[in-house]
Amino acid sequence: MSLKKNRIVVKVGTSSITNANGEADLRQLDLLCRTISGVQNLGYDVILVSSGAIAVGANKMRLAQKPQEVRMKQAAASVGQCELIHLYDRFFAEYGKITGQILVTGEDIEGAESRQNLTNTFEALLENRIIPIVNENDSVSHREIQSEKMLFSDNDMLSAIVAVFCDAATLVVLTDIDGLYDANPQTHPDARLISRVERIDDGIRTLAEGTSTNRGTGGMISKLDAAEYAMSHGVDMFITNGRKPEKLYDIVDCKIIGTLFAGKKL
Repeated sequence: MSLKKNRIVVKVGTSSITNANGEADLRQLDLLCRTISGVQNLGYDVILVSSGAIAVGANKMRLAQKPQEVRMKQAAASVGQCELIHLYDRFFAEYGKITGQILVTGEDIEGAESRQNLTNTFEALLENRIIPIVNENDSVSHREIQSEKMLFSDNDMLSAIVAVFCDAATLVVLTDIDGLYDANPQTHPDARLISRVERIDDGIRTLAEGTSTNRGTGGMISKLDAAEYAMSHGVDMFITNGRKPEKLYDIVDCKIIGTLFAGKKL
């Protein structure tokens, strides 16, 4: 396997592109799209894995709270995915970029024929400088929204699988925290950011306990699962603050940003 050094997967969490009311945060979406467009202009292939469909859909449906029933989550995902893609398409178009939507299920990754079809789609989009926007197909698959331990479990693992699947050298997870700390920064103001992790062990996992996001499905534990998968396939994974997507420029410039989970040399 030969990783493509100029290929990056960016995963953005729900909390990074919505506000406390579940509405799409237009300012953050614009900043994210502008930064990704700029990184592509530097010669990189960029794939965006975006959460947020259920939260945006629930808001658009005027639901009083985040839906709990699977069928209502699927309905919200269907509505929200349309809204998100509409917004992404408009913002990316402002910077001269074309987007393509890819919705996947576990079967798409696991089946030999579907894997090849999916590979062909990704490669055709990237060859034509089109930015793929990826999410799990929640409106027809309940595996992510119903279970915590399936193939994807959440978009953190999905992004790691996409990075490996597409031979990307780098995965950047944008979330609501600057990275992995040596203690929970919400309860320990003196917690220190860990800049580099070489191996996921019990000690590292203990540091992630009790951390979560308000609007997303994945906390730090799910990010460590994704990091372990990415690292084992040689992919470098960064966790950094999604409210500062311009940090992507620092990452491509090889600066120390957030927490780097170093991929194993294959």
